[in-house]
Amino acid sequence: MLSPKKVKFRKQQKGRMKGISYRGCHLDHGEFGLQAVECGTISAKQIEAARIAMTRRVKRGGKMWIKIFPDKPFTKKPAEVRMGKGKGSPEGWVAVVRPGRVLYEMEGVPRDLAKEALRLASHKLSVKTRFIERGDL
Repeated sequence: MLSPKKVKFRKQQKGRMKGISYRGCHLDHGEFGLQAVECGTISAKQIEAARIAMTRRVKRGGKMWIKIFPDKPFTKKPAEVRMGKGKGSPEGWVAVVRPGRVLYEMEGVPRDLAKEALRLASHKLSVKTRFIERGDL
């Protein structure tokens, strides 16, 4: 799974997720893409699960790009622990996603196969998405 090699601080605050994405909202490499429609966080496990679903559907044909990276740690306190006593320990990594952000790109496969593969990938993610192709934007 994806995670940063090194970070300056182990724990981060949650922050706010508002507004739209100005960077990464266009297709850079591929012909087809999966674009986020709402704000949210996507975990490293979800990114990997969606990638596996796509590659299995296209039978390792074509080329794919993952356009997001989980660089924000999230923490969790153990089960049945009382409130207080500080912040929990880092549990995993998430990518913060805003509307308009392209999550995956794909090329080298027919349109209907790409649409089906990206549909399967979207079921693994925690944000609503839409299928886009070059020329739509």
